[in-house]
Amino acid sequence: MSAALAPPGEPRRVAYLYLLPALAVFALFVLAPLGHAAWLSLFSWDGVTPGTWVGLANYEAVVTDPELRSAFLHSLVLVLFNAVLPVAIGLVLAAALSRSRVRGLAAFRTVLFLPQVIALVVVGVIWRMIYAPEGGLLNDGLRAVGLGGLAQDWLGSFSLALPSVGLIGTWVMYGLAMVLCIAGVQKIPQSLYDAARVDGAGPVREFFAVTLPGLRAEVAFALTITVIAALRSFDLVYVMTGGGPNNATKVPAVYLYQRAFQNGEVGAACAVAVMLTLLIFIAAAAIAHFQTRTVR
Repeated sequence: MSAALAPPGEPRRVAYLYLLPALAVFALFVLAPLGHAAWLSLFSWDGVTPGTWVGLANYEAVVTDPELRSAFLHSLVLVLFNAVLPVAIGLVLAAALSRSRVRGLAAFRTVLFLPQVIALVVVGVIWRMIYAPEGGLLNDGLRAVGLGGLAQDWLGSFSLALPSVGLIGTWVMYGLAMVLCIAGVQKIPQSLYDAARVDGAGPVREFFAVTLPGLRAEVAFALTITVIAALRSFDLVYVMTGGGPNNATKVPAVYLYQRAFQNGEVGAACAVAVMLTLLIFIAAAAIAHFQTRTVR
């Protein structure tokens, strides 16, 4: 049957056939393990001996654990450092570049994007050395310029450890947000900027009238990626502090790891994993919904 005489529903069915291989891989390596983790969360199991059915008892136990509640609060703090600040920096850089041409823009973007391509374990090791109280580059630099009184045990302080780790997340993520925002600025018609400038718009007004509305999709995508990375963060925290001092930097992924592999409570750890997955899904859906409503 020719394409012109094909029933209206046939092209869509054919399109689904092209999606089947990807859907099969996704179901095998994502949905199936997630379903298995949800099933294991209903058992009291140490990972070796036969498990015991406990129903929702694992969820009740972890929800009432103040240590887990503080871990989720720490994740919300990391969302500020790993998502909100990088996207804000990316928007500022994109807005600045939209007002003037910059020579060597490709090299500029490459340099700022470099932290994104370095393994987080390597980043954690390097910054732990920089933050070292004795011999660390940061404290030695402060002492060299006469600000030795500001030298701290950055990763050993109850109040400074989490922001110190969070700033590393900002350094890693802002390059991704910047590249996305700059790419979005390049698709905004120059005529819109020219019209705004003819109307006498300054940099701030031009940003809110032209640049920000034109970057809705890019901002939503950048926020989705960075928020997910912040909520599931493990590498940096584990390498730099291990969740310390005194659980001041413990996040749900570290809590999950400790319950599963140090305490032998695999069922409870799976319950935390399911809760974290639901939180990430809700956050991603909320960003997508907000972006859709904004576009309308």
